[in-house]
Amino acid sequence: MAGRGSKNAVRSKAATERARLYAARTSWHEGRISRRVRDNTMAGIVGGLIVVAAIVSQSVHAAVTVPEPEPTETSTPGPLENPFADLFTTTPAAQ
Repeated sequence: MAGRGSKNAVRSKAATERARLYAARTSWHEGRISRRVRDNTMAGIVGGLIVVAAIVSQSVHAAVTVPEPEPTETSTPGPLENPFADLFTTTPAAQ
């Protein structure tokens, strides 16, 4: 029978492989976390700049295009006659 090596050597090789895979997964996960933080920070900054640009744009537009009021002639109608005025008038009672 050909010797395969000792059980301890096989176990050590398996443990080394598990440790290597664990380190690779941990490194990959930490990289994803740092990328997510970077992306969220950039999204917050860009979103804030967009909001500030919109506010400034609206303020400049409102200041530049202020319309001057133009006087217009309007006719003021007289008081309207109430068609039901007769129904609600009180007459003095006969004394």
